[in-house]
Order: sequence, then C-alpha cells, then structure tokens
Amino acid sequence: MTRAAGWLALGVLVAAPLLIVLGMGFGTATSGVPPVIPPWSASGWQGSLEAWGLVLSDPYYRDALWQSLRLAFITATLCLVLGFGMAMGIAAAPPARQFTWLALVLLPFWTGFLLRVSAWVGLLRDSGWVNTMLMKLGLIEAPLRLLHTEGAMILGMVHAYLPFAVLPLYASLARRDLTLEEAAADLGAGRWRVLFTITLPLAAPALAAAFLLVFIPAVGEVVIPELLGGPEALLVGRAIWQEFFQTLDWPAAAALATALLALLLLPVAAFQRLAAR
Repeated sequence: MTRAAGWLALGVLVAAPLLIVLGMGFGTATSGVPPVIPPWSASGWQGSLEAWGLVLSDPYYRDALWQSLRLAFITATLCLVLGFGMAMGIAAAPPARQFTWLALVLLPFWTGFLLRVSAWVGLLRDSGWVNTMLMKLGLIEAPLRLLHTEGAMILGMVHAYLPFAVLPLYASLARRDLTLEEAAADLGAGRWRVLFTITLPLAAPALAAAFLLVFIPAVGEVVIPELLGGPEALLVGRAIWQEFFQTLDWPAAAALATALLALLLLPVAAFQRLAAR
C-alpha cells in the first residue's frame, strides 16, 4: 500500500466517522428517521449546543463518566500488577515453555467474548458454582450476592483484558538486558531494590502501554456491566447505548461519545510524551 492510499484509508475509516459523530453532537433531536436534524444544511450552519449543555450539566452523565473512569482505572491497575508478575514468570521460563505459557494467556481469546462473560454469570449467580461450593463446605449458610455487584464487573473486566497487559509486558521483559540486574545483585542490591531501580524503570514504556491497552477499552465497556453489573450499573458505555437505541437522542449520545474520546486522548498524549523521552 502506498502512502497516499494509507492516508486515504485513514481518512475514510477514522477521520470521516469521527467528523460525522462530532457534527451529530451539534444536531437537534427529532422524532424523524434518522432521529437527528444535522447541524448543516443548504442554508448554512444551524447547529445547536443543546446536547452538549445536557451532557455537561446533567449529573447522570457526570456520574456515569466518573464511575467508568474509576472502574477502568481499578481494572487497569489490577491487570498491570497481575500481568507484570505473569510476564516476569513467562520471560524467566525456558524458551521451550514460553510458547506454552503464552498460549495459555491467549486461551480466552479462543472463545467468544459474550460466552466468556456468560460463564461468569453462571459461576457467580445465587445458584452458581461458587455459592454452591461455599455452602457445601459449610462456610456460608445462604448464597452470597456475588452477581450484579461492582466486584463482579471488575472481575469480569480483569479476566477479559488481562492478556492485553501481559503481552506488551512480556515483549519488553523478554528482551531486557539481564546483565544490568546481575551487576546490581553483585554489588549487593537485593531483589526488591533491583526490581524497583532497574527492572521497572526499564519497563516503564511497556507498563504505560499495557495500562492504556486495558484502560481505554474498559472505560467504554458495555457487555460486562450489562451482564455482571445488572440494571443498577451506571457506566458511560451503557449511557451512550441507551441514548442511541432507547431514547433515540443521537445528539446527546454523540456529544457524550465525543467528550469521552477527548478525555481518553489525555493519557494517550501523556504516553507519547513519556515515550519521546
């Protein structure tokens, strides 16, 4: 593919849909088909800031955005901690076994996303395997409320996005210069000091990339909160989905999606600044 064709594909597949959604946020909701009056017409610009005013002033949208950012941050942090440990273990394994461990990490991708989330529903519901085993062991007398909780959502998202953290961390740790760690150990540095003064700083770009690879899709997650969080889960992905397909307020949905995209560009810009150093 030539450079011109690449720019054309980028414009058609990325820039054009983005501009359409951005412009839709300045439209006016209507009961017609489609349920939006475009902000531009033959007579010129007829845009409205009504949708943006609603999104920026309504506590419902602010709470949904805050809850999404908070849960995504928790999920990304847990994936980073677990993924770093797993990546260290895989990188330290014999080369013949590294492929096997990586295959096990990627194993969840061999099944459908909806099937994986539905499996957690079966495990965590009142009559599910977890509650049944706890009751048989005599640890509880009545089923615990595990499903439709914040913990269930975090568990489902960590399980879904953990491979996104493991792979970039493994790629970085597998090719790190072990002589630096050996030299530090010879000079009397303990394992923890070597970890925090050599290994982690060298893996900083991979840590940032792994965090973003989990954080960004987790913010807009819809399926996991819907199935594991229940009807009370207030997240921005669900809010956008409801505005598009239930209330048919496309300008509000587009404005909310644009605001979310602009907010997510901040950590991406921070990562690029870190990588440029």
